[in-house]
Amino acid sequence: MKILIGLSGGVDSAVAAYLLKKQGYTVIGAMMSIWNSKIKCNSNYLSNTCFGPEDNDIKIVKNISKFLGIQIHIIDCKKEYSKIVIANFKNEYKNGRTPNPCILCNTYIKFNILPKIAKEKLKINFDKFATGHYANIKFNSKLNMYQLYNAFDYKKDQTYFLYRLKQSILSKTLFPIGIYTKNQVRDIAKNIKMPIADKPDSQDFYCGNYNDILQFRDIIGNILNVKGEIIGKHNGIWKYTIGQRKHLGLLGGTKKPLYVIKIKAKENIIVVGTKENLYSSYFIVKKVTWNSIPIPVKSIKAYVKVRQNNKPIKATIIPLNSKTAKIVLAKPQISITKGQSAVFYKDKIVLGGGIIDSNYKI
Repeated sequence: MKILIGLSGGVDSAVAAYLLKKQGYTVIGAMMSIWNSKIKCNSNYLSNTCFGPEDNDIKIVKNISKFLGIQIHIIDCKKEYSKIVIANFKNEYKNGRTPNPCILCNTYIKFNILPKIAKEKLKINFDKFATGHYANIKFNSKLNMYQLYNAFDYKKDQTYFLYRLKQSILSKTLFPIGIYTKNQVRDIAKNIKMPIADKPDSQDFYCGNYNDILQFRDIIGNILNVKGEIIGKHNGIWKYTIGQRKHLGLLGGTKKPLYVIKIKAKENIIVVGTKENLYSSYFIVKKVTWNSIPIPVKSIKAYVKVRQNNKPIKATIIPLNSKTAKIVLAKPQISITKGQSAVFYKDKIVLGGGIIDSNYKI
């Protein structure tokens, strides 16, 4: 069997390729090229990011491929990445939401466009696609469905970024390191003397300041308190996110620390309040994907994760229709942010998820 594996230049995907080769598969490497050289990183440069200059990563990937004795293809996905991921990134910030570009990238680029170009344009023959994500896939014969499971190493679990992968993708995907811990993966790399065994993990989406990508002109607007009083000015709503405390642009001091609690894009207004104002007991998710179970018609007791690094929260998921659900939390949570994803879990299975839209009117 031939496996196409996405290589990023990191230790996880490199070890995943090694494990597949060790298992007897014919392994072919592919790195997606997404960087737009017209973007200027005006901020302090951050290495090991998903979106940034690629010359060094390409060099590393080629060295890894040579070390493993596999073919490598650098696949140009710049046009598609810009059209889908970057365009959405800019539109979301423009409309007062905080997007997660990594989820969109995985859904449409890494697991879709990349293998599609490899097979259709480059005529690379392969049976399945693999990556170095910390996740697992199992087939449920009763449901006749592939199901996305948490990784063995829960601290490194990346299923939050993968919840939108459909059955057609899950059925053709392998996650070779999903049964290992991060320490075990690094030990494997060290034992075979892989040159990047100690390379740090990726830390963020972009190498610089988000304004380098957005390139929006300043639009001055008001900052209001919960009483509707003007207490400051801002230069653009896209410079703010829910829960933000620093650099608010307030006109004077306040008795209590204030946080961004609402972004009203149409009115060009930022609303601030105390920490207590940040807590929510329910919210709405739209564009819901049920990737591991049939679309439910009744409420489900499950766990919900509202950010990658947050612990899952006990909740009741109430389907409103096939693409919309109401999430009622067992305990109020802080900074539920429009544009971010809420992912549903039960018994280590990723049931699905959707985009948070807390202002949805029922």
